[in-house]
Amino acid sequence: MRKEKHYKGWNEIKTNDSWAIFKIMGEFVNGYEKMSKIGPCVSIFGSARTKPDHKYYKLAENVAKKIVEAGYGVITGGGPGIMEAGNKGAHLGGGTSVGLNIDLPFEQHDNPYIDSDKSLDFDYFFVRKVMFVKYSQGFVVMPGGFGTLDELFEAITLIQTHKSERFPIILVGTDFWEGLMDWVKKTLLDEFGNISAKDLDLIHLVDTEEEVISILDAFYKESGLSPNF
Repeated sequence: MRKEKHYKGWNEIKTNDSWAIFKIMGEFVNGYEKMSKIGPCVSIFGSARTKPDHKYYKLAENVAKKIVEAGYGVITGGGPGIMEAGNKGAHLGGGTSVGLNIDLPFEQHDNPYIDSDKSLDFDYFFVRKVMFVKYSQGFVVMPGGFGTLDELFEAITLIQTHKSERFPIILVGTDFWEGLMDWVKKTLLDEFGNISAKDLDLIHLVDTEEEVISILDAFYKESGLSPNF
């Protein structure tokens, strides 16, 4: 009897998994339809826990404002902290402010600086990350936690394996990122040879909003593209 009950339970799980495909498809379709109409954007990542009085919150706000003034829109994860700062800067700069929200048991809630018609909600992290990579012309990565690191290294991996088009990855905050980049260069590259030097070509370490814009503009000028492509 136990075996039969277990078997029925397993069938129910498999059925639920099959139906989940339609929910996943729905998220992809909705995301593609909305994001394809927005135009060129730069994604800003960082900690949801960064407070408005922190120097990196203000820096993220300034970076976002400069980005929209340069002709790009801004995409964030739609939540508080650095994400809020990014949307706030875009809003204050009069530019496109996109939020890709995720349903989480803590930390995540919509911030008030997302354009009302550009706020998307996701249940699946992997669908949301596809939207970030597919519709971003660059990643600006502020100090953050595991989620920020996940997004950073996934972007590097996709570019490294030619599963994504090349785009600049800009780490903002030398005091935060320098130790990690030293480890990548000395351990992964020099000591173990687990990566090649060219894998690091698109990663830039900066401290100011002016440097961010300079890198974005230089990359797309070299590619023969402009923010309005």
